[in-house]
Amino acid sequence: QVQLVESGGGLVQAGGSLRLSCAASRSIFSINDMGLGWYRQAPGKQRELVATITRGGLTNYADSVKGRFTISRDNAKITVSLQMNSLKSEDTGVYYCVAGRAVGLTSGVRYWGQGTQVTVSS
Repeated sequence: QVQLVESGGGLVQAGGSLRLSCAASRSIFSINDMGLGWYRQAPGKQRELVATITRGGLTNYADSVKGRFTISRDNAKITVSLQMNSLKSEDTGVYYCVAGRAVGLTSGVRYWGQGTQVTVSS
């Protein structure tokens, strides 16, 4: 069983930056063979895809975060990060780290982290 543990959330003013990190607890081989990504869920809204990165490093972003967020992975350290710049109040939510064969869809996610809160004050 693989566990994903997020860190780096918190409270930031609009226009500021945060960096989220996610580390896998075990099963090195299985994680490095998977796509990784981040989802978020705002209060009263459905969970939505933020960004994904394939095992080869190809990235994909939601239109709402393009140009502001950057996803990266370190296969040696078994981590995935999300650098968030120019944050807006609408970026507020719980951010979840995910791993799976096709993380662009929730049905393709095999592992979910417990979530980390990001709050952007206007």
